[in-house]
Amino acid sequence: MTALALSMAAQGRCTALDTRLPRPLAGWKREGRGLDTGHAVTLPIRGGGIETRIAIRKAGTVGIAIDRAGWIDAFAAEDRRALRMASERRGPRCSTIHKILYYRMRPGTYRVTVNRLKGGRAKLMLTHD
Repeated sequence: MTALALSMAAQGRCTALDTRLPRPLAGWKREGRGLDTGHAVTLPIRGGGIETRIAIRKAGTVGIAIDRAGWIDAFAAEDRRALRMASERRGPRCSTIHKILYYRMRPGTYRVTVNRLKGGRAKLMLTHD
């Protein structure tokens, strides 16, 4: 759990965490393989970061949710320049989601990097509008 979620729960503001997630984030409680929609994935942090690839099947705005503070970048397959972020939002109230960053993506393969991470593992999930 994130420090923010633990703090909120300890103060009695939330009686349960991750129970009223919006539909696009309903899979946050399910663990799956690979960063995708419909489920979360917990990945090991190495050298303060994570790097993984995602396959986008349909053009649209893609969200990358994470359970802790970190610097998220998305890159087209072999591009060295990060995509421009469309927007950023805090995770829903009473959830273990720290934040969600949104990018406009077309079908294809993308590289996702998360840096400035602390701890041994980070939980991530994709959303798609």
